[in-house]
Amino acid sequence: MRDKMMDLRVIRTKEAIRDALVELIEEKGFEAITVKDITTRAKINRGTFYSHYQDKYDLMSKCEEEVINEMEDKIVKNLPTILADAGTLALNPKIFTILVPFFDYLYRNRGFMKAVLGPKGDVSFQTKLKEFMLKSLFKNNPLLKEENLLVPSDYLVSYIGSAHLGVIQQWLNSDRNETPQEIARILATMTINGPLFAAGLKK
Repeated sequence: MRDKMMDLRVIRTKEAIRDALVELIEEKGFEAITVKDITTRAKINRGTFYSHYQDKYDLMSKCEEEVINEMEDKIVKNLPTILADAGTLALNPKIFTILVPFFDYLYRNRGFMKAVLGPKGDVSFQTKLKEFMLKSLFKNNPLLKEENLLVPSDYLVSYIGSAHLGVIQQWLNSDRNETPQEIARILATMTINGPLFAAGLKK
């Protein structure tokens, strides 16, 4: 029982630290934040902070690792089954149902994601997230065959990943009300049919 209480205490402490980090990024930007700012906002002492993290950069890095690891565990592991079921839907917007769990995760963690992906957050995380998306959603996708590509794969993957990240940032930063399902449909329309079709300029 004591170990369980200790575990809960650690979880609550880390949540308080993470919440403080998010609030402070929004207010003053990550680079301007100090450990004292974080401990004051989280209402903990410096010793408690340093028992979990080396400094603010270690805190940010570990928060980002948790995000990637959780998405890897809850989303990527299920992709083979989803892709197998959608194998005949290569040109059908329903193929983008594989993105719904991804956007659902972002929506549930939008406070942190908005802060870290915003202009005051961590620019390097944009690269990490894009690499994660490319690896999990495109590079390991059996529907994308090298011999069928009309352009070099690295350019195609970079284009798709950058476009998706741009939509994510727009969605989070503008506080839009679209659901994860709606965002997946929007991306399907633009990606499968092309931006000119989505703009109504091409039938």
